[in-house]
Amino acid sequence: MSIKHLPSQARPREKLLALGPAALADAELLALLLRTGLPGQGVLQLAESVLQRFGGFAGLLQAKPAELTIKGLGPAKRAELSAVVEMARRSLAQRLTEAPVFDSPAAVKDFVRLKLAGLTQEVFAVLFLDSQHRLLQWDEMFRGTLNQTSVYPREVVKRALALNAGAAILAHNHPSGLAEPSRADEFLTQTLKNALQLIDVRVLDHLVVGQGAVVSIAERGLL
Repeated sequence: MSIKHLPSQARPREKLLALGPAALADAELLALLLRTGLPGQGVLQLAESVLQRFGGFAGLLQAKPAELTIKGLGPAKRAELSAVVEMARRSLAQRLTEAPVFDSPAAVKDFVRLKLAGLTQEVFAVLFLDSQHRLLQWDEMFRGTLNQTSVYPREVVKRALALNAGAAILAHNHPSGLAEPSRADEFLTQTLKNALQLIDVRVLDHLVVGQGAVVSIAERGLL
């Protein structure tokens, strides 16, 4: 039977098996997890409404369990969504602990995006790395308002010493959705770079996370 003749609920599954997951639209991927819709609302329509409510996968992946308590998402579905997100985070974290971050720069960006994209509050975090540039620890160190956050270099230095870190990657999100680094971001990067340099910890990059992009300050030549 061809894909176009299958029942609507079966189409995403058959499409994935025939063409691979990249061929599916966002709503089709989510429909595979949800499996069933509501009376009068098919699973694809439910998936579309959920994505619209959360502003796409970025918002959905950052939603807290309580925020997922909406019509059509029962406890089982909420648990499955949370489990999928956590599996993705742990998979990326495992890759970063097993090999130098330079071996998989895309994985670093994906990991940071999963952690920070879609948050409504600005968060400043640090990936502390060992001397071989493998991930030791991800720490969300400071939270601020929608427009600014206070970052204290001494606290970052203290944490780096406690972890015996050899290098670090800085990261923060822009709740506005725009990933473009500001002058304040550039200044903060240099301030932390200089502070960590005093204890022989090298700042490799500062990643700025927006709604759909992650911008590397190092790639911009601003580090």
